[in-house]
Amino acid sequence: MVLVAKHGGKDGTVVDFRGNPADKTKTGGWLAAGLILGTELSERICVMGLSTNLVTYLVGYLHLSSAKSANIVTNFMGTLNLLGLLGGFLADAKLGRYLTVALSGATTAIGVGLLTLATTLPSMRPPACSDYRKQHHECIEASGKQLALLYAALYTIALGGGGIKSNVSGFGSDQFDTADPKEEKSMIFFFNRFYFAISLGSLFAVLVLVYIQDNVGRGLGYGISAGTMVIAVAILLIGTPFHRYKKPQGSPLTVIWRVLFLAWKKKNLSCPTHPSFLNGYQDAKAPHTQKFKFLDKAAIIDDNSINEGNKNNPWIISTVTQVEEVKMVIKFIPIWSTCILFWTIYSQMNTFTIEQATFMNRKVGSFLVPSGSFTAFLFITILLFTSLNEKLFVPLGRRITHNVQGLTSLQRVGIGLIFSIVAMMAAAIIEKQRRETAVKQQTQISAFWLVPQFFLVGAGEAFAYVGQLEFFIREAPDRMKSMSTGFFLCTLSMGFFLSSLLVSIVDKVTKKSWLRSNLNRARLNNFYWLLAVLGGLNFLLFIVFAMRHQYKGQQNIISDDGGEEDHMTANDAINGGIEEKNNIDGKL
Repeated sequence: MVLVAKHGGKDGTVVDFRGNPADKTKTGGWLAAGLILGTELSERICVMGLSTNLVTYLVGYLHLSSAKSANIVTNFMGTLNLLGLLGGFLADAKLGRYLTVALSGATTAIGVGLLTLATTLPSMRPPACSDYRKQHHECIEASGKQLALLYAALYTIALGGGGIKSNVSGFGSDQFDTADPKEEKSMIFFFNRFYFAISLGSLFAVLVLVYIQDNVGRGLGYGISAGTMVIAVAILLIGTPFHRYKKPQGSPLTVIWRVLFLAWKKKNLSCPTHPSFLNGYQDAKAPHTQKFKFLDKAAIIDDNSINEGNKNNPWIISTVTQVEEVKMVIKFIPIWSTCILFWTIYSQMNTFTIEQATFMNRKVGSFLVPSGSFTAFLFITILLFTSLNEKLFVPLGRRITHNVQGLTSLQRVGIGLIFSIVAMMAAAIIEKQRRETAVKQQTQISAFWLVPQFFLVGAGEAFAYVGQLEFFIREAPDRMKSMSTGFFLCTLSMGFFLSSLLVSIVDKVTKKSWLRSNLNRARLNNFYWLLAVLGGLNFLLFIVFAMRHQYKGQQNIISDDGGEEDHMTANDAINGGIEEKNNIDGKL
């Protein structure tokens, strides 16, 4: 990989591990993508294996309240996804996706090792507490010193996991050449199969690892997770000769900052009558667009930029390509903001829904199903819908929309949002029935009544996750694909943080009447209804933003007579603009 950094990959050129132009017959494709996905598979086993069942450990062994335990889990998940932005930035700016994934995998393995110590050392837990004392809230909570190692482990895992999640999908997509029709066809199914694979890892975690944690020992369960990550990193390194690589093209944040700075600095200048007079128009790798025209001022050729030595100085003048890249990023923001609430709803599956299961009948014959294992229904649903997506939804969508993708990325997201709203409505109804049965009849209803909310959220995630991931990678500028994936992961991060914020606000406003450790005395169903209402309002905003969004590779060209807009591909737009400029130059 050192050779790649020195000799190859300029301007996004695809190279092999020696830095030479990649031989498509020997590198890339599904073999290389599959080896890469092993790292994300292991990351998912590690993260889901701990996050799904962590709340039961915090409440049952460390004697923390349900609200505090839920916030610890959601803050951890939020930080993990937020650090994806850092991992994406480092990959795009300096390290490259391969090296970032390898280092992040090693970091995750170290973090899970620390978690194994934190959950097995007796000194890291408070004294055991009887059921009687638990009912009367007399248990001794874990001290700050006892929580210190746990926090260190969790946030080491978050650091490594963020670097993996933000780069694996982009590195995997690098293994396909979208200019090749055959590989482009494979690329269409990559994101779907990517999520199918990691959902298998999640299913293994909630069925096998959660059972081991509850019935054999936390140490063994987390030790297996650490071992899978070590194996995954080894496989990634062994597969080095089979991968295709793209050299990092510099800090994308620097590009964004420079364009914004120059646009503000030249705010008093007037844009030229035609964009072909902007700097670098003829060589632009992205078509000029009419939106956010104030940013075009960063590419205006003024007296200062004409001087010798300044024409190529990026702090004096930007190019049309750089300006359009920043426009692409800005266009993400409305869609990004409306994706957050989905992950707030999703986070309930790892916290309060698991707590619900502990208050329900979990027996199947003589076997007691671990409460954390009910998340398996979430991942079974995801696997079902990702399979149906490739075999049913995409072909059906192609017939209806005549679009090679079947469903566009934003259509997938919209379907996912609808599923999440219905899930919270179902969760509220089921929780009300569970509590009334427990209080009035002194009996427990079956925990399998939680399956509908797991099914609906799982179906929603199958659409929303794949749709969002595809949207943020396909719509991103080439130099910013890893950072864009990190940007997508920030929606997950903000969703988890928003969940923590809502829990804290609701806990305070309701004076702890809605969210209590003893759910039989709580009003959790009201909290679910609140999320359903917020989800409905968020969906309406999403529809507005999605209808206004213009996909990358298309440009709105407004006719001279003010008629309807036509859609033009990126190459057509650039070539048409060059031809028009040549006509103008000829007249001059």
